[in-house]
Amino acid sequence: MALRAVIQRSFVRSEVECVKRFQSTVTTATKDFIDPEWETAKPYKSIPCPKLMSFAKEFKEGGRYYDLTGAELYGRWRDDYGELMRIKGMFGRPDIVLTFRPEDFEKVFRTEGVWPIRRSSETLSYYRKKVRPEVFGELSGLVTTQGEEWQTVRTMVNPVMMQPKIIQLYVSQVDAIAREFMSIVADLRDGKHELPVDFDQWLNRWALETVGVLALDTRLGVLNPDQSTEAKAIIALVRNVFDLIYRLEFEPSLWKYFKTPTFKKLMNEFDNLTNLIMGKIDEAVQRFEKNPTVEGNQSVLEKLLRVNKQVAVVMAFDMLMAGIDTTSSSTTGLLYCLAKNPQKQIRLREELKTILPHKDSPLTPESMRNLPYLRACIKEGLRLYQPTPANVRKVGQNIVLQGFRIPKHTEVVMASLVLQRDATHFPQPDAFLPERWLQNGSDSTTPNAKDAHPFIFLPFGFGARSCIGRRLAMMEMEIVIARFVRSYEIGWNYGNLKMKMGLINTPAIPLHFQLKDVTE
Repeated sequence: MALRAVIQRSFVRSEVECVKRFQSTVTTATKDFIDPEWETAKPYKSIPCPKLMSFAKEFKEGGRYYDLTGAELYGRWRDDYGELMRIKGMFGRPDIVLTFRPEDFEKVFRTEGVWPIRRSSETLSYYRKKVRPEVFGELSGLVTTQGEEWQTVRTMVNPVMMQPKIIQLYVSQVDAIAREFMSIVADLRDGKHELPVDFDQWLNRWALETVGVLALDTRLGVLNPDQSTEAKAIIALVRNVFDLIYRLEFEPSLWKYFKTPTFKKLMNEFDNLTNLIMGKIDEAVQRFEKNPTVEGNQSVLEKLLRVNKQVAVVMAFDMLMAGIDTTSSSTTGLLYCLAKNPQKQIRLREELKTILPHKDSPLTPESMRNLPYLRACIKEGLRLYQPTPANVRKVGQNIVLQGFRIPKHTEVVMASLVLQRDATHFPQPDAFLPERWLQNGSDSTTPNAKDAHPFIFLPFGFGARSCIGRRLAMMEMEIVIARFVRSYEIGWNYGNLKMKMGLINTPAIPLHFQLKDVTE
């Protein structure tokens, strides 16, 4: 059957019904968790909680919370309110509870139930369900849905996204983008071999170009210094979407009560992004029909199209939303760590030379299988500079944390980034020690990450709602860091890296990395 005929058919309800029957079976078999401490626990309202007006003042210049990074802010709250605190909701938003104990993290995750609930983008959910239901229909995606609706989508895409061999399909394409990026980076340097003030945006463009291949099976052209009008529009569009979501969902806003100008602008930008994605997918469909792919070598997009076109559109959208700032933020942190620790950088370069004897040697799935120090560096970079400061869940049952009742569906923020820099859990917490993640370490004096509580370091989440794109994200980082370190001696001459907290932690200072060419 022609591919177009396959993807243009109506949504196959039998697939949904099969998933729902499975969900019903699991739900029936799962008994509600009953916390034995509930009856004697202290009431929810007695959790330490700041007064909103005085709390808000502390964020102004001169206040205790002014101009802090995410880790610093959460650490200050921990000092002020203890290991558990509550922040009252406002502007239609619910309360949140913050915990700084890994035992609480474990309890929240292990009692979250069949369908874990996590914070989603309310503006994106509104757009998909109210503005463009004809596009998204019953499938609003993994980012915006909960419960059975989320499970339906996840069950459909897991066989495509979670296959270990998915990496084999993309190594050469992602490496080609990374090598092109290295050439661009070389030309960006000034007379001191330092990168320009807007290098953070170049990292975002690299991430966007890579996600374009992974999600849309096409090069977007956003890395080209002589950009097309379309490429410039794509860069501006993605940037605007993230900025507007932050303004509406993390700053005070009345959009839930009436449609503010900012809200209307975001809906328009969502329309532009949806139209872009659908256009790229239609182009891909034509390519696939003209040049059918050998069975077993289909891209993510082609496999998703064979499931359902709506699924393909939703997942492409979600991958663009989730895979740009997170990857560039993580890469920023690791580049900084390597720049500040030249001996670690040298050790990593020696490992990379075993698979890249020359700077332009190709990377292959086979050559990348045994790179323990590279992967240890990435883990240590994520420990120190995780792109998000916490994992968030709405508790699946009535539970008790630290002697306080936490009612079902309360939003709990598990402030992992604070604990990842806590000497109690990670000795020498501010030191960049990739060796702590190696199976044998370096010597008996090197701290071992295995000694930390297993629920502290979860950069891709835990359980059924863990990041579905983690294999692809790790591959992107492995490849681009390998290319950076094999090509350049990375330096840094500007004090400590400061990250500002938003949807994603992003650099608050210019990324003037110094890059000196590595001799063969």
